[in-house]
Amino acid sequence: MPKKLRLAIAVLISGLLVQAHAADKFILVQSTTSTQNSGLFDHLLPVFKAETGIEVRVVAVGTGQALKNAQNCDGDVVLVHAKAAEEKFVADGYGVKRTDVMYNDFVVVGPGNDPAGVVGSKEAVKSFKAIAEKKALFASRGDDSGTYKKEIELWKAANVDVKAASGRWYRETGSGMGATLNTGVGMGAYVLADRASWIAFGNKSNFRIAVEGDPTLFNQYGVIAVNPAKCPNVKSDLANTFVNWIVSPKGQAAIAAYKQNGQSLFFPNAPK
Repeated sequence: MPKKLRLAIAVLISGLLVQAHAADKFILVQSTTSTQNSGLFDHLLPVFKAETGIEVRVVAVGTGQALKNAQNCDGDVVLVHAKAAEEKFVADGYGVKRTDVMYNDFVVVGPGNDPAGVVGSKEAVKSFKAIAEKKALFASRGDDSGTYKKEIELWKAANVDVKAASGRWYRETGSGMGATLNTGVGMGAYVLADRASWIAFGNKSNFRIAVEGDPTLFNQYGVIAVNPAKCPNVKSDLANTFVNWIVSPKGQAAIAAYKQNGQSLFFPNAPK
């Protein structure tokens, strides 16, 4: 084979290998509908890619489903908001370590006529009791999301059996946050939502925040790299690069910089 031809083939193979490596330089992040629908990832991920060259592909589902997907080795990183479930994920060996990333809070939103008389309340459990007593419509995500976990926690604290009320004043959508807000607005039902999703939500109609400011409505997000000991296919180096970046001063500053209509949607709080 002529020397020039051998050289051309070598250059071609080298180029193909570089392209293949670049195409493989991505990670899969299992996360929530709130982080996706709020526009946070659209803001963060281009910054991360510009700095590292790593593409991030997001699967936006409820927290419970995100953790299940990661347990099935379908993902490199988890970024969700149900601390007890996240800690169990790590304790069971599926995650390497859990780190706080950011927080916001949950709010109860409802129709302008406020049939349960809860507008202005800072007591979530008392407000949930009032909604149940008035049999005011309530639209629940009805899934295994972090928001749903918080909602069920509040119903239990209020001594309300929502299973008995299912299909009557209590309606489960089985949908993400945006779809549940749409359903709630459409039927005039109260909804528990994370504040970021509510701020970003465009179909508010006459709805407003009814209940906010209760410490029990605190909403913490955490990040976890999936454990390669459980999932050998995990891209550990790339996953750790993402985890380290999002909790670094640069990543935390990028989270703090994200606003809509002048309002912050998430507040960084990674340990220093």
